[in-house]
Amino acid sequence: MIILQGRRIHKEITGEPGLSILDLALKHEVDWGFSCTRGTCARCRCLVSDGAEYLNAPTDAELDRLEPEEIEEGYRLGCQAVLKQDGPVTVINKPYF
Repeated sequence: MIILQGRRIHKEITGEPGLSILDLALKHEVDWGFSCTRGTCARCRCLVSDGAEYLNAPTDAELDRLEPEEIEEGYRLGCQAVLKQDGPVTVINKPYF
């Protein structure tokens, strides 16, 4: 079960391994901020508050764009954070602006 918390819309959905957090948010009509889908704009920045072990490791794009402290705290880019397997994951859209 994946919990996605957008700006105004919150949904519990079944995870689909291989899809990114942004893909899942768009597919299930959660209002998730984004611009580029490549990991350069960081508008899809989010906080993984639970279940980070069910996601891939941070990508080079995330390591380039996010501060090390942000990654330690659980911040990811929604377009880069890909679900490896279904499990309890909670993600909150937390853009910089």
